[in-house]
Amino acid sequence: MRSVPTTLPGLIVVEPTVHGDSRGFFLESYREDRLAELGITDAWVQDNHARSGRGVIRGMHFALPPGQAKLVRCVRGTVIDVVVDIRRGSPTYGKWEAIELDDVSQRMVYVPVGFAHGYCVTSEIADVVYKCTHYYDPTLEREISLADPDVGIVWPDVERTLSQRDIDAPRLRDIADELPFQF
Repeated sequence: MRSVPTTLPGLIVVEPTVHGDSRGFFLESYREDRLAELGITDAWVQDNHARSGRGVIRGMHFALPPGQAKLVRCVRGTVIDVVVDIRRGSPTYGKWEAIELDDVSQRMVYVPVGFAHGYCVTSEIADVVYKCTHYYDPTLEREISLADPDVGIVWPDVERTLSQRDIDAPRLRDIADELPFQF
């Protein structure tokens, strides 16, 4: 495993070593000691798996404290994974980064607490799996608009399918004073 440079402090993109041959491939998708060498030392308590069709955008979601760090991987298909820094005082506050995740490179994204997260499916179907540091609690779940013009995320040019939650999400500036995350 190795990490790939990112523009947002704390965000880590992990490229596992994929051993492929005519039979398929093998990789270590989780190895505590190697991830720790890259700066990922969280204890994981929950795994999630989401399947979505082309154009589905899920996000931009985050959890209030204790928060929920995630280790995200696309195990089938291709997605554009997006994170937004929502840590007050961060030099990259309100900035975003997009990483292509797919079932060929098997690249993973570590999304620390203090970042909003989402993704857009660009293949016909995609399966995204992710580890979480805290259990899902709907009372702590929040979101920001994936179309917030102040953030300016450039999404893939596909016909979009969104949940009502994501359509109704507030702009970052409208909830900025309520954010508990500090850089």
